[in-house]
Amino acid sequence: MLEFINSNIQIVYLVILMIFVGIELIEKVPSVLHTPLMSGANAIHGVVIIGAIIIMGQAETMFATILGFISVILGTLNVVGGFVVTDRMLEMFKKKK
Repeated sequence: MLEFINSNIQIVYLVILMIFVGIELIEKVPSVLHTPLMSGANAIHGVVIIGAIIIMGQAETMFATILGFISVILGTLNVVGGFVVTDRMLEMFKKKK
C-alpha cells in the first residue's frame, strides 16, 4: 500500500513540475510564433484524445472509465479552444474591406 501512495505522490509532483515548466516555456514564446505553435499543439493533442479514447475503452474499473471520459472532454475542449484562438489570430492578418 505504501508503494502505491509513493508512486501517486511522485505522479502529482511530476504534474506540478510540468505545469510550471509549461508556463515558463509559453511565456518565452514570441507572439509571431504563437499561431504555428498552437496549430502543432492542436495536432499533437488530437492524437492524445484518440489515445485516451482507446485507453478508456479498455478500462476495467469505473474510476478509470470516469477519468478517461474527463480526459477526453478536457482534451477536446483544449483542441477546440486552440483552433478558436488560432482562427482569431489569423483574422487579425486579413485585409479589412
